[in-house]
Amino acid sequence: MSKRYGGDFSPTGHPAGHPAGQRDGETPREMVSHQVMEVAPFKGRKPLRHGAKINILFLLPLLVIFPAVLFSSGVTQMAVDLAGGAMLLLSAWLTRDGVRAEDAFNERKVARKPAIPRKIFGSIGTGIGVALLILGGSGFGIESIVAANVVGLLAAGLHMFSFGLDPLKNKGMEGVDTFTSDRVARKIEAAEALLTQQKEAILRARDRALEARVDQFQTTVRALFRQVEEDPRDLNAARRYLGVYLQGARDATVQFAALYANKRDDNIRSDYVAFLDDLEQNFAARKETLLIDDRTNFDVEIEVLQDRLNRETQYLKRQE
Repeated sequence: MSKRYGGDFSPTGHPAGHPAGQRDGETPREMVSHQVMEVAPFKGRKPLRHGAKINILFLLPLLVIFPAVLFSSGVTQMAVDLAGGAMLLLSAWLTRDGVRAEDAFNERKVARKPAIPRKIFGSIGTGIGVALLILGGSGFGIESIVAANVVGLLAAGLHMFSFGLDPLKNKGMEGVDTFTSDRVARKIEAAEALLTQQKEAILRARDRALEARVDQFQTTVRALFRQVEEDPRDLNAARRYLGVYLQGARDATVQFAALYANKRDDNIRSDYVAFLDDLEQNFAARKETLLIDDRTNFDVEIEVLQDRLNRETQYLKRQE
């Protein structure tokens, strides 16, 4: 009969010899409960849009650079081909970052347009790269230059048609104080840096289930980020969560990863998971509190407006 493999470096991180991932001192009922609580590593993650096309963009320059080095008939031709391949590689990198920036823009209700239109620059770079490759292969005559420009423009247009334009306008910022929104953006940028450091720390623990658990925690934290971005007035109420609490989460993760990498103690692991559970509940509760406060403020505004309308109506009736 086949036997399921387990070990310290297996996806679940359970020692070998335990039936179906059972831990030391764990009853079958607890084992079932533990398995239900396991988080899928891909939960909450979205595939990158245009992922296959972007991979092709990275592959094509490599197919150009190596033949240019090995089979070029002259130094000038090799230099032009290498310049074209480098430009295509740069364009692929810009396009990938542009797609990621656009996805982040679309996920938010309130967002600034990207400071650099990366996809547009990627289209321009693709046209220049293709034109250079044609010049390197056909020479520098007038006909070759014209043909290279025409094909380069066509390549740039196809790239822009395939990936679209970058967001060119801010979203949901009508009537928003730019000074306050800038403060929110700086605070969330610093908080995102703390999340990145926490993610890098948990990778050192070499436990996929814990990596997925941290991803789930960070998804909850980013939901609070989006709430603060939508209403910058919530910044003061969420300041500790964006600073002190995330610093504590990062520091605890760094210390846990150092301990767990040396000694894979289930008690230490359980304590860390319980810590994440409590912290995640606090972040979720804070987000709900902010939503309730926003609804209360909205109701108050509506009530005040209705009172004003009633007084105005009564005044007009008396005038009549």
